[in-house]
Amino acid sequence: MNTQKTKKKADQYNDPSHNYLKYWDERQYEHMAEEIAIKKLIKNKHFKSAVDIGGGYGRLCLLLENYADKVTLAEPSQQQLDIAKDFLKGHNEIDQKLMQADDLKFKDGSIDLITMIRVMHHLPNPKEEFSEISRVLSSRGQAIIEVASYSHFRNRLKHLAKGQGLPKEPVDIRSAKNRRDDEIAFVNHNPKTVIKQLNKAGLKVEAVLSVSNMRSTTLKKILPREIMLGVEKIAQKPLASIYFGPSIFFLVSKI
Repeated sequence: MNTQKTKKKADQYNDPSHNYLKYWDERQYEHMAEEIAIKKLIKNKHFKSAVDIGGGYGRLCLLLENYADKVTLAEPSQQQLDIAKDFLKGHNEIDQKLMQADDLKFKDGSIDLITMIRVMHHLPNPKEEFSEISRVLSSRGQAIIEVASYSHFRNRLKHLAKGQGLPKEPVDIRSAKNRRDDEIAFVNHNPKTVIKQLNKAGLKVEAVLSVSNMRSTTLKKILPREIMLGVEKIAQKPLASIYFGPSIFFLVSKI
């Protein structure tokens, strides 16, 4: 894949026809499942500084504000930052910066908490992004990195039925018409491979959670959200060992 062209397209969320705020209207279960995971990983800690990389319009910044003195939304899309001005209005401790994940404009070791949620599916090779996270993370800092996982339960069953092992490399899940160098990448990762990539960047995994385990259009129609979230809260930790869900959250720190 031509990474240069992919980076040029990385601000796809500038497309006026794509309103990322409205995208979440029907995804309250997923949003709340991610908040549950972040709360579990952060626990009762408090940080001086937090950065949400690729955080869109600031969806999770409101949560991070409870855990840090200063929060920065580092987002490559100007359109999303424009939406964030209204969404985050009145939250003066949240900065908004136009910034790419592979070129973070922060000093070495200056950030205590980093989150990067729903970004990895655009990164076939996250080497540069992981290196930047490792560089700006403080010596006692922590990062929460979410991975769109190819190793989820349904894919495991499909590969088992075919007598195949799971691929180690990222899997391109774009439609056939979008598999072009000028179209932004959209991949699922093997979590075990991601762990190795994190280690190479000087980051170690301290905790793992399986997230959005109940993600299903059918379940959303027949089960109240409260029940789905109740199961989610219980299941995230025990299901992590088998990478059950479509979304895996890693808590990492510097080696």
